Amino acid sequence: MLTRHIPDTIRAPFSAYSHGVEAPPDARWLYVSGQVGVTPDGTLAEGPEAQHEQTWRNVLAVLESAGMGPQDLVRVNGFITHAEDVAVFRGVRDRMLGGAEPASTLLVVAGLAHPDWRIEIEAVAAKAP
Repeated sequence: MLTRHIPDTIRAPFSAYSHGVEAPPDARWLYVSGQVGVTPDGTLAEGPEAQHEQTWRNVLAVLESAGMGPQDLVRVNGFITHAEDVAVFRGVRDRMLGGAEPASTLLVVAGLAHPDWRIEIEAVAAKAP
């Protein structure tokens, strides 16, 4: 079981995430490579919200393949190329994670590996035996 840390001595999170997440010493760790809004057939999802949703579906598929789910996420790093997508990022993340609150960083970057990609997410998960 993961322990979430949100100390009352610092500002509360700006949205649904934890300031820190602690995994037990015997946890099995999974590092999820950066995922983007490309569907299994190689098509880029159209529009900001669709790209964000597909990106999260890809992250969740990797977790599922390891016998894990959103509740096992320790840390999420999000990279978006358009500052106006911050609200979309938060809304889709909250919906897709269903109440899980991993530690989270969101960066607005100048670009990703393909000029049409608006979002990339990498993650770390841990699960106790």
